[in-house]
This record gives sequence, C-alpha cells and structure tokens, in this order.
Amino acid sequence: MWEIFVPTISNEGKPFRTRYHRVWDSKVRGISNGLTIFKPAVGQWEFNGELFKERMIPVRILCTEEEINKISDMTAKYYDQLAICFFKFGEGIVKDYPKT
Repeated sequence: MWEIFVPTISNEGKPFRTRYHRVWDSKVRGISNGLTIFKPAVGQWEFNGELFKERMIPVRILCTEEEINKISDMTAKYYDQLAICFFKFGEGIVKDYPKT
C-alpha cells in the first residue's frame, strides 16, 4: 500500500478542477486497478528558509513498487510538478477473522 499526495493548485496558483483530477484517477486505475481518495489536507514544509503551505489530496494505492514509480512519474508530468511525495504505507495486510 502506498500513499501519494496530489496537488490541488498549479505552480501558477490556479486550482485544478475536479474533472482534471478525474482524468488522473482514470490513469491511475489503468496502472493499478484502483485507488482510495481522501479529503484534501494542508501540508507545510520549509525550503530555503521559506514556509510553504499547500492543500493536497492524499491518495492510497495498492500496487507494486514498479507501479507506484510509474504513477509518480505520470503524476509529476500530468500536474507539471518538480517533485511528487509518496511513501509506502505499512508493510502488509493483517487479516484478523473471528474463529468459528
């Protein structure tokens, strides 16, 4: 399971429309077969002493490392970003079924 942060605004400060994001969703499904989209959150980070605050959309994707790398590359190009943040979310799936 991986989590990737999708930008909500362009480098010029223009918001991406929902229909634009839906095209990205379709591209991701084409690579990984599915995704879970969360409500936007606000990220903060410092770069060269300057504080940046930006809304982003956390998205979780169950896929291979090769697939997340394809998704990250596609995301950077699609949203015209210099960098895309993604990380591995946990080390596996735990199944805990009641004994019958």
